[in-house]
Formats: sequence, structure tokens, C-alpha cells
Amino acid sequence: MTEHLPTPADTIPAVVGATPDQPPGKHDAEVERLFGAGGPLGPAVGEYRPRRSQTEMAKAVADAIANQTTLIAEAGTGTGKTFAYLVPALLWGGKTIVSTGTKNLQDQLFLRDIPTVRAALQAPVSVALLKGRSNYVCHYHLERTLQNGRMTSRDDVGHLREISRFLKMTSSGDKAELARVPENALIWNLVTSTRDNCMGAECQYYQDCFVMKARKEAQQADVVVVNHHLFFADVALKDSGVAELLPSANTVIFDEAHQLPDTATLFFGDTFSTSQVLELCRDVLAEGLSNARDGADWGKVVTVVEKAARDLRLTFPQDIVRLSLPQIAPSSDFFPALQTLKDELDGMLAVLETQAARAETLEQCRQRGLELAQKLADWKFDPKARVEKGAEAVFWVEAYASSLQLHKTPLSIAPIFNGQREGVPRSWIFTSATLAVKNDFSHFSEQMGLDGEPSKTWPSPFNYEQQGILYVPQGLPDPNSMGYTDAVLDHALPIIEAAGGKTFLLCTTLRAVKRAAERLRDEFEKRGLPFPLFVQGDKGRTELLDQFRKAGNGVLIGSQSFWEGVDVRGDALSLVIIDKLPFAPPDDPVLAARIEVMEKQGKNGFMHHTLPEAIINLKQGAGRLIRDEGDRGVLMLCDPRVISKPYGKRIWQSLPSFKRTREQAEVIEFFKNKNSNQ
Repeated sequence: MTEHLPTPADTIPAVVGATPDQPPGKHDAEVERLFGAGGPLGPAVGEYRPRRSQTEMAKAVADAIANQTTLIAEAGTGTGKTFAYLVPALLWGGKTIVSTGTKNLQDQLFLRDIPTVRAALQAPVSVALLKGRSNYVCHYHLERTLQNGRMTSRDDVGHLREISRFLKMTSSGDKAELARVPENALIWNLVTSTRDNCMGAECQYYQDCFVMKARKEAQQADVVVVNHHLFFADVALKDSGVAELLPSANTVIFDEAHQLPDTATLFFGDTFSTSQVLELCRDVLAEGLSNARDGADWGKVVTVVEKAARDLRLTFPQDIVRLSLPQIAPSSDFFPALQTLKDELDGMLAVLETQAARAETLEQCRQRGLELAQKLADWKFDPKARVEKGAEAVFWVEAYASSLQLHKTPLSIAPIFNGQREGVPRSWIFTSATLAVKNDFSHFSEQMGLDGEPSKTWPSPFNYEQQGILYVPQGLPDPNSMGYTDAVLDHALPIIEAAGGKTFLLCTTLRAVKRAAERLRDEFEKRGLPFPLFVQGDKGRTELLDQFRKAGNGVLIGSQSFWEGVDVRGDALSLVIIDKLPFAPPDDPVLAARIEVMEKQGKNGFMHHTLPEAIINLKQGAGRLIRDEGDRGVLMLCDPRVISKPYGKRIWQSLPSFKRTREQAEVIEFFKNKNSNQ
């Protein structure tokens, strides 16, 4: 007997929004005028049409700004949430910080969205873009690299020439403006500064410094655009200019706010990396030879430390490892190797102590060394306890191909983030298309310490029932079984063919991406299907997306980085296939520790944390399909657990209200009709 999917009408709950008896807000009438049919936004945007959800969200944001309160705002895809928060912010927000998920979105806000709204409203506000220091060319380090000539490849030489030319023409020093040098080119590490190696006011180029210039502009601007990494790095390290901005800010807006718990956890923790030690050794050698050649045998001084750092990495033979401390055997070489690194680092510090007075740069190296030694000393633990008592932190180790990181991660960022929000009254707006699970915001609120703060959902204006189908194939095996990816592809191939390519295949693991790419390449050739294949990792994300859009009939295979922040409108994307429910790996050290604490509190770790997290992630992936009122397509969700498990219903109730089916023939018919109507 076929198990049926619940219909959208059975499962989609009522919209949560403003209640009818709510008194009108201070700016409601003005918001209605601005967002209305004859308002100023229409001529500025071109194809602008008034949307009730957008207007209502803008009113709620304006109220939060007027009353200096907090608002958690979920706005469905197509609501136009960016304008819904920008219009009130530019008119009434005072000094406003807008933080978004990525540098790309930051650039989009600064270069496109804010200028459009500012021009439409004729709002006399000044705007600044602030990025982390690694985005700006550093005069001092560029000059030093040109002199030292420590190039590792021919590409570096060409890139360095480009950067040198760019320096003479740029007013911002922002590497995003220099498209000829790839953003991930290794040369950038040598021509930008870090918190550790910045000379600060002592630098001969201090007056021309692009980092200082960007911070000064941010200080003076009415609206400052940052990203989440910068915001939280600053809260933790006080190193990016946000710390000076926050006291004067009246309004703080987080767009893509669903990313905040992960980003904040990253920065409120402490990380020690062997690559930091190797960078320090490189600089100690260079500065020692430049400023105190007779003071020590610098080659010998750094070699023993470098060896100890590399030996520590080699205590884990695998390429990629994530282990909590209880998972490391007490007899492991890791523990003696860690002690050796501590001892050798202390030895190098003793030499620096005797020579540091000879140059400012040597003193700087000594300070960096002391900080690293302190981090190592703080990494104390009881190997039997997964969670550190009192501090509610988890100790864990992460190994990459050539470095090892020691992490101390807080189990909850809520108390730390609440501490940041205390003090001067201001409005805090948290917005995203995915913050709630079935209109319940408690998962996000608890993670961020926002319990009891007002939260609202505004629905998407899209007619999902008319525009798309949600298809769950029949007969798929258990997602943990051998050959599961091949089973998914067996079911997917007829649908990809019916769609004429135009497909995103979103996988939950890189292994699945690799297998899917091998198999589809093979099948397309065998069947004579003319669909270009784009695979994550072959090129950068932006380049892959551009090529996918241009192809018009491509198939793109990606994992986590393609589940969100990706916008392909129109016919180029008509089918989104999701291989599995995106549950976090159960062996993740931080997740395991969080669940352990929840279970001790009598909560169900899976229902309370793992499931809501997966649903929010799934909503992001599903959101790739319908990006416009004219888009039509199929969301193919391949995980049989959405039907067979009791929690499946909670997942349905959180997804858009597509028409639902389990019949392959119905999906193929949908594409036939779609293609014949074009």
C-alpha cells in the first residue's frame, strides 16, 4: 500500500502576524504610503509591486526602531525583506549597523540595495562598508613582500605585480575590487595584516592605512554594513572596528540571522592552531635575521618549534578528524606531543625575551608567542569529562591536511550574547526566511538568548500550490544503507531528463557529491543527454553559478555551500533534488556535548535540537526552487524518513505549501506541460 503525503491544507498552519487588536504604530501611515502603489519605491525599482507581507513587516520593523525593542522577523521567500527593513532603518533608524551572512551579500547591500532605497526615498544618509582587516591591502606588508621576494609560485609573482598596480589606483584597498587576483590566492596572506602582525600607530603608513580609513568612515557614517563574522570577531577580539561602533548605534539589524548561532559559537570559543605557530616561526626568523642576526641562531631557534607543531599534527594519521577529548585514547601520542610543543614554544619565547628590545617587530613576535602559549596553557581539561564544569565548554580537536586546531567551545552562546545586548537601549532586528519550525521560534530564541522577545512570520507572496510540486519517491532504502546515493540517482535520472537538466542536486556530504558526479557523468554520456555538469569544488561558487545560469540546461551538484544564499531565477532552475534530511553528523563533538547537557536537563536532544536544526537547514535548501512569481518547478525530497518517522509531520508543516505527490508519472507530466507552455 502506498503511504500518502499529507496535503498542504492539512499541514500548513495559520500565518503568525500582527494581531487585529494591535494599536497602529507611529509610522504605519507613512509606511503604507511608501510601499503603496503610488509610492516612491515603484519608479526606483522598475518591476516593483506592492506586497502586503512586505508592508506589514516594514511596519513591525519601524515599531521596533521607534520603541527601541527587539524583533525576530521571519519573511518567506519573495517577501522583499531587504527593503522592509532598509526603508524604516534609513528614515528612522539613526546610527544603524546592518550585518549580513556573507561578504557577497554585504557587497550587494552596499553597492545595490541601499543606493536604490536611498535614491527612492531621497534620504540624506551616509553609508560605509566595513570588512575584516584581511580584506584590505596593507602598505607595510606589501612593501616587505616586494623586498623579500618570498614567492612560492609563478602565479604569485604575477598576482603581486597586479596588487602593486592596484595599490596606486584604489581608494578603498578592498581586495574585492581586484577581480584579476582570485580571492583565495595565497599571495593575499603576505600583503594583508592580521591582528597579530599589524604595527598599529607605530607603522610608517598609519596615515594611509586602508583598515584605519574604513573604520574612520564607519565611525562617521549613518549606516554601516558589516558581516556576521566581523561582528562577532569584534565582540570577541575587539579587532575590527565594530566595538567602537556599537556604543553609538541606535539600531542593529541581522539579515540571514539563522546563521548567527553557528557564527557566534565560532568566535565566542577559543582556538589554537599549529598554523599560527608556523606563521609565528616564519616571522621570528625574518625579524630575527633582519634586526638581531648576532643575537641567536634563529634558524635553530624556530626549527625545533616548527618540528614540534608538525609532529603534533602527525599524531592523527587521517586527513580530516574531529574528536572530543574523551574520544582520544589516554595512550595517544597526542598528549606528549602537546607537552613538547608547549616546552619548545617556551624555549623560543625565552630567546625573544632577550632580543625583543632591539626592534618593535621582535617585541610584537614575543607578544604573539605569549598569547599562543597562554591559549595552550588555558587548554586544561579532564579527559574523562566531555564538558568542562562551570564554564559549560567542550574541548575538542580538529585536524586538517596540514594543521591541527585545539578548540574550546561554549555550549551556549546565549549568556555571552545577552551580555553584549545589555547597556544602551537600542533596537535589535533579527530577520531571515528560515528562523521558525512550524511557526515556533523557540529553537532560535533559546540559542541566542532571546526568550520572550516578539517574533512574527510573514508568508511568501508566491502561490506554491500552483507553482510547484513536492515529490517524495517510493521505494527508497534506508538513508544509512550502502549504495543509498546510487538509489537516489536511479530515481532522479528520469526526473532530470524530464526537466531537461535545469537541476540542483543538493547533497548532505562531500562523499555523496563525488559519487553523484561520477555516476551522472557516466549516465549522461551513455544516454546521450546534453546536460552540462557543474560540480562543487571544480571551480569557485560564483563561477559555477554563473556558468550554470548561462548554460540554461545544466545540472549542478553541491553540498552545504549551495543550500543557501544562492539565487537562480527563471527557467534555468526547475528541479531541486535533496538527497537526505540534513541532520548534523552525530559524532560532531560540540553537538554531542550539547545533547548530553540537554538530556541531563530531561529534554529530548533529538526533538529539542537536532530536528529543529535540520528543518531550518532543509527550508533553506527548499528555498532555492521558487525565487520569483513566474518560477515553476519540482522539489524532490528523497529521504523516506519524512514518511516513515513520526517526526515527518513536523517537517511537512514547516515546508512551503507545494502540491504533493509520490507518483513519478505525475512529476514527468508536470514537466511535459511546463515545457509545452514555454
